[in-house]
Amino acid sequence: MTTLERQAAAAVNPLLAAIADTGRDARRGGYTRPVYSSSELELREWFVAEASNRGLAVERDANGIIWAWWDLPTPAGAVTAGDPRAGALVTGSHLDSVPGGGPFDGPLGLASALAAFDVLAARESAGSLHRTRAFAIAVFPEEEGSAFGVACLGSRLLTGAITPARALALRDENGTSFAEASRRHGLDPDLMGRDETALSRIGQFVELHVEQGRGLNTEEFTDAAGRGPAVAVASSILGHGRWRLTFTGQGNHAGTTLMADRSDPMIAAASTVVAIRQIGAAQPGARATVGRLEPVPGGTNVIASRVDVWIDVRHQDDAVTAELVERIHGEAVHLAGVEGCAVTLSQGSLSATVTFDAELTRGLAASAQRTVAGAPALATGAGHDAGVLAAEVPTGMLFVRNPSGISHSPEEYVEDDDATAGTLALADALGDLL
Repeated sequence: MTTLERQAAAAVNPLLAAIADTGRDARRGGYTRPVYSSSELELREWFVAEASNRGLAVERDANGIIWAWWDLPTPAGAVTAGDPRAGALVTGSHLDSVPGGGPFDGPLGLASALAAFDVLAARESAGSLHRTRAFAIAVFPEEEGSAFGVACLGSRLLTGAITPARALALRDENGTSFAEASRRHGLDPDLMGRDETALSRIGQFVELHVEQGRGLNTEEFTDAAGRGPAVAVASSILGHGRWRLTFTGQGNHAGTTLMADRSDPMIAAASTVVAIRQIGAAQPGARATVGRLEPVPGGTNVIASRVDVWIDVRHQDDAVTAELVERIHGEAVHLAGVEGCAVTLSQGSLSATVTFDAELTRGLAASAQRTVAGAPALATGAGHDAGVLAAEVPTGMLFVRNPSGISHSPEEYVEDDDATAGTLALADALGDLL
């Protein structure tokens, strides 16, 4: 690794610093960058400008995915047969965030991709890299699902994992449909959906992401100083899904309705929240979370008529995930009945457990270990676009150490040296694959 290459990789840090004020959330802390918000659109402009300044050919497809292409040079007078971008190597991530999220979830992968390109371009100029296929950086919209409720919406549309009809009917908290929002931002809803041309252009997909847990900080991997390696290679993603429990009761006046005369869905919902934690804790390896609860109409002096509870359930075994949801639903029905209320369950999204491509994962590990000694393999409980794409193309992931072990929170963190190491590991992996 030359000094110039290290300097190019270290550019990941000023790239992230340039967007450090975009989307800051004064109320929640951290960052709130939902898809199509002013902050997310500003980040898109940042990415397009950085990619264009590097000479990459930037395009946006019918599903709103941004592609920045590094095409193979075509000799003068040569006639190209077929699509010169077919089977390209692609890396990328997302720019949107959860409400009050951290600064690295998504943007780290794209800043690292841009800096890794700088390393690769320098190697090509020096004659040490001889590419045999095209390369692209992709920006996937609505990865978090924080605006329209379905995670990885861009990659799901691309692969056909969600139908356009269902996606376009999704609505945000203001009642705006995804179709309306897409049209407002220059997309044609009639053209959205599975894209065979785009899929044929992805020969392999590699995603770099901040680690969203404590895997690299566990005793198994830390050194005598208590520091874990900077980079890990993903082995799998836990199966996971999102569901909504809707409790209905009798809306009424908080001051005139006796306690004994109430059918209060808030009580049923609150009891179920506690039960969900207990059910999840009783199942080894499971995660069961309530991250959002919304009463209707939501007045302080009003007994709610309806309460919506959004739940997130995850487990390595998809059958166990289904059993957990069934148990949660059964307990919700019981607790609603105790309060004289009713409850219904609806599914928002569901992703099966993903095991990443074995050959690609071995290659990523070999490349990463040239840069970071002892880069281990880790499973993750977090969903990613790479997990959606895995059903169509060989995919793999690299994780960069998060010393806080905290994500989807302002305390999410990556040290500058680790970000540089992650970029170098990504550049080495991409260079080997190119």
